[in-house]
Amino acid sequence: MSSLYNYTIKYRTIDDLLEDINVDLMNPAMDKTIEPQQLIKVAIRVNYDLGLRIQETREKVLEIENGKTKLPTNFYTLNFAVLCGSYTVTSPVIQGTQVEEVLVDQGNCGTDPDCSAPYTCVNDCGGYVQLIQRFKTETRTYNTVFPLHLTSSKEVSCDCPNTKVSVQTNSGYIKDGFLYVNFDTGNVYINYQSTMEDEEGNLLVADHPILNEYYEYALKQRIIENRIMMGDQTSVPQLQLVEQRLRAARNNALSLVNTPNFAELKKIWEMNRGAMYNRYYDMFKSYKP
Repeated sequence: MSSLYNYTIKYRTIDDLLEDINVDLMNPAMDKTIEPQQLIKVAIRVNYDLGLRIQETREKVLEIENGKTKLPTNFYTLNFAVLCGSYTVTSPVIQGTQVEEVLVDQGNCGTDPDCSAPYTCVNDCGGYVQLIQRFKTETRTYNTVFPLHLTSSKEVSCDCPNTKVSVQTNSGYIKDGFLYVNFDTGNVYINYQSTMEDEEGNLLVADHPILNEYYEYALKQRIIENRIMMGDQTSVPQLQLVEQRLRAARNNALSLVNTPNFAELKKIWEMNRGAMYNRYYDMFKSYKP
């Protein structure tokens, strides 16, 4: 699940969504005018309309070999990336592989992209974090991470801090599902938005009471349209009702998704404070009473 924004988003497959539609429309799965592929296209359109904020945020440590590495199959767009430095190894009894963030004490270097010394990642709450990678036989704790400059592209989010890193000792770019860098070997931690698919490639949709209505009414609209196109004119009043409800459900869903969270409001407040300081107080810096 993802909890980057205003609420915790859970996910379900398109099959689970269709089951709810079957109950509302008296089992339309038995109706030969219903094409599942058309309904999948509608769900994909709704996902696209709701935007990146509903997509799951994931993280992974990639191993660089010969100056490149393949990105995860569910990779959609990059949030940020850092080059991992030295690490310590322990051998816990654990199953599976995962990457997690752990709060640690503040360091001296901070997150200044111009700083040439190693620095640790910072989460939205302002605390420094430490990368921990767990394997079946060992746990790697990365002590330091380094800035990584990346060239802007469609696979890199517009606010990705890696495109603003001025120190280009370690640099790279993303193209055709691969990360290319100017060093031969190493480990790179990436934080990215994933595509709306599960591990088996099944389409996922957001599972939230307000968002569910948007999905359901969008699918119902297509189902009733298909019935009308097949000559069932008795469904015209149903289409008018569903379209009216669909407009309201879409407005509610977009309002929920686009509402800023606390971190975004805090960033806006800091920008306004900085602008007011530069306008009214910065001019007195050179004045000595």
